[in-house]
Amino acid sequence: MSAPVLSVDRIRKAFGGLVAVNDVSFDVAEGELIGLIGPNGSGKTTMLNLVSGALRPTSGEIRLAGAQIAGLAPERIAAVGIARTFQLVRVLSSMTAIENVMAGAVFVRGRPWGARADALARTLLERVGLAGREHVPVSTMTYIDQKRVELARALAADPRLLLLDEWLAGLNPSELLIGIDLIRGISREGRTIIMVEHVMDAIRTLCSRCVVMSSGGKIADGAAAAVLADPDVVRAYIGDDDA
Repeated sequence: MSAPVLSVDRIRKAFGGLVAVNDVSFDVAEGELIGLIGPNGSGKTTMLNLVSGALRPTSGEIRLAGAQIAGLAPERIAAVGIARTFQLVRVLSSMTAIENVMAGAVFVRGRPWGARADALARTLLERVGLAGREHVPVSTMTYIDQKRVELARALAADPRLLLLDEWLAGLNPSELLIGIDLIRGISREGRTIIMVEHVMDAIRTLCSRCVVMSSGGKIADGAAAAVLADPDVVRAYIGDDDA
């Protein structure tokens, strides 16, 4: 059996006396779309920060396709195949849509430049629904379109693993449907994805599997339908307005 795309083994992150992630382990298989869920403050974004290199773990291992990446600098982790989006959309506001996406392409193996980078960026902007808007300044775009640019920029790195940190947050109901369909399409193309999300309709629709965190620890890991019906999960998370 081939190694998982991602293997998280007993990862721990402490900030002084506060343990934000407490000996969490899980694997992600090639082509899998998993939901990483839990209440606010449960450690989900900290986990993504550990995987992407924004934070160094206190202990434990993280492997990408079998290679140890825990503690590497973010640019090195990006170069070996992990890209992400953020809770609060991060775009290069002084630049156009196509310039933003081309900036993401510098992490592609072989680093396309010039006409190749331009063609890649145009293809990805079309993929996320922004064909014809390549030269629009991102500062003038709507929130969902800025999110689309950020997603296209992440895809420009051709990642082995894509991390989506509440990418659907802040969207209105019609935009949410567009966003869900876009993520579904990217997943069906074979991209491996971990999504942190509070929109339970999206988790139920998109994810075959969920990992649930609460107070820094993992409390459930399994098929989405079973996990979302788990009494411990309901008590920790689903027992609010998303139930």
